[in-house]
Amino acid sequence: MAWFRLTGSNPTQASHYTLFTGDVNDLCPDNEQICAIQALNDGNNNPDITTSLRNEMIIALNNQAPSTNVLLKLRP
Repeated sequence: MAWFRLTGSNPTQASHYTLFTGDVNDLCPDNEQICAIQALNDGNNNPDITTSLRNEMIIALNNQAPSTNVLLKLRP
């Protein structure tokens, strides 16, 4: 599993993420919007966004709390 930073506008599109290889603590330096997900690399340095990961993203947003595979931006 690898971390991918959201660099586009649509968190459900794999092409809107960039593979992240730095310190996980630096992924969301700025809790309501997704900023990174942890997923398998699809072989093209994009995340494999499975149905279960998509559901985890929805739950994290609804609860306004990060989860094991979903990191959220800090709320101001």
